[in-house]
Amino acid sequence: MRLVVRFMKSVFSMKAPWPLWVVLLMALNMMGPLFFIHTLEAKAVLISTLAGGMFMMLLFSGYGFVRLLGLGHIFWVPLVIWLGLRIPEIALDTPFGIWVALVLGFNILSLVMDTLDVSLYFMGDRKPLVSQRH
Repeated sequence: MRLVVRFMKSVFSMKAPWPLWVVLLMALNMMGPLFFIHTLEAKAVLISTLAGGMFMMLLFSGYGFVRLLGLGHIFWVPLVIWLGLRIPEIALDTPFGIWVALVLGFNILSLVMDTLDVSLYFMGDRKPLVSQRH
């Protein structure tokens, strides 16, 4: 649990607007599914997010708060492909459809940023993204 607290302190130590971005991602991917948990889509979003969170905590414990953490969202790659294929069958003018569209949009944007971050990490940018004094 201390690891998660340290991680969240690091998140909220980032410069604006990044903490807000993380809160939005967490709301869409961890709280949003609870409203639609009876659907396969919500279960898939929640499971992929929890799996990614566990992987991210593993990375954080070994490497700190570095760009490599973007790998934690790797579980979203098959998720966004599958959700994208589901879109034609989902009424986008319903709360569920709006949530699915938001998850897709935000997660795809996050994956683009994660790809850049992980690439920069492997090209040598391995410095911590925030001060680690927590």
